[in-house]
Amino acid sequence: MISADRMAQVDANAAALGVPRKQLMESSGNAVAREVREAADPGARVAVVAGRGNNGGDAFVAVRFLEGYDTSVHLLGREETIATDIARENWAALERGEYDVETVGDSRDFELPDCDVVVDAMLGTGVTGALREPEATAAERINESDATVVAVDVPSGVNADTGEAEGLAVEADRVVTFHDTKPGLDDLDAEVTVADIGIPAAAERLVGPGDLRPVRRGAKAEDARAYVIGGGPYTGAPALAAQAALRTGADLSFVAAPDPVAPQIQGYAEDLIVQSYDGDHLSPEQVSDLVDTAEHYDDVVVLGPGLGSADETVEAARRFLAAFSGKAVVDADALEVVPEVDTDATLVCTPNRKELAKMGGPEVETADGLRERADEIADFAADLGHVVVAKAEDDVITDGERTRVSTAGTSGMSVGGTGDTLAGATAGLLATHEPFQSACMAAYVNGRAGELLDEDRHDGLLASDLLDALPRALWGDDDE
Repeated sequence: MISADRMAQVDANAAALGVPRKQLMESSGNAVAREVREAADPGARVAVVAGRGNNGGDAFVAVRFLEGYDTSVHLLGREETIATDIARENWAALERGEYDVETVGDSRDFELPDCDVVVDAMLGTGVTGALREPEATAAERINESDATVVAVDVPSGVNADTGEAEGLAVEADRVVTFHDTKPGLDDLDAEVTVADIGIPAAAERLVGPGDLRPVRRGAKAEDARAYVIGGGPYTGAPALAAQAALRTGADLSFVAAPDPVAPQIQGYAEDLIVQSYDGDHLSPEQVSDLVDTAEHYDDVVVLGPGLGSADETVEAARRFLAAFSGKAVVDADALEVVPEVDTDATLVCTPNRKELAKMGGPEVETADGLRERADEIADFAADLGHVVVAKAEDDVITDGERTRVSTAGTSGMSVGGTGDTLAGATAGLLATHEPFQSACMAAYVNGRAGELLDEDRHDGLLASDLLDALPRALWGDDDE
């Protein structure tokens, strides 16, 4: 079972894998035609009522597979307003092929012809809410008909995820839906057929450009703040993480760091707000103030970059997580305390393969072996109760129930610091998206940023180079 939003992501991922939407539309249309043939014998009169999106495009294709049937196509709107290139191409093929087609400019003039089968191809799974004109009048005409109603993907007016309708909806006898069933279809009084249209399993398993749809479609959130608790022995890691958060959606990025290194971290970027505390490393005495600050401002915390592994620091990380109840990305030396801490916080953990083993996860000997252990990593995440992004040549992202793999990246990303940019990118996205989704997007975007730079940098890539490429990978890449 798959939600409407996830189906749109999978479609886009399939295209990125080399299965174009035009090819999928051809398969979908063929499936619709098969359903019509199940509903009526050759010679039957079939009326297609089509919208201007890809749902209508599927039906345009179906008509070409219905030789021997008396077909008519009724497009709701002007042909120049058909929304996608592939739907326009299939409409044009019907016109040039001298099929019986018409455009309906005014819903008041629409009359459904006498027919044996009506194909409802007005609205697909991506459209929700009450029907408007001309679809509302067309739905009334369809429901008044005695014909068998075949709906494409979902009856128009029905929410594919809930099965509910906000007012009028098409009353379908049959539904042919694609790739996988939709949650709301179980509640319909209709025969539902799930058609395999050739989407590769990898389009669901592998993170791709389709997974970025939520952030690309939404407006940038306001007041999203990242709070990096890091630094001490190392200064570059917290600076990289904090800047990556800014590049992926955070409005402000703070770094809490020990007095001796705070000026160095500030010197890396004027965009950072560095707040110093006493001492040369994180210790339990600072925890209370850090928790208060993070919770007061509803910050997304990044805990770990550059902290070091002093006993006091590890204990401070433990106490912070025990007291904190917000969202946090846990990385580097702070990871080892996660399995033993009872916390109300929402965590995304980003271990490399050695840190994963140290946390109690599977031991993976080589960088290219992580993907083969994905099921074990998922079991570990389920026991842990948090999202895990296991970093290696291929990243494994799992919350214990859902597991994805990101293959994005280059050999040059083995350089130090790319894990810090991943942690920061995750925080930037976690402010406005749910944890698993944020982790998937961040893993892909971090790797994709490396790919965008590969032609110039090759194996000379620096982690700081990724900062400029992250926005292009997230918002400006042309894979969509």
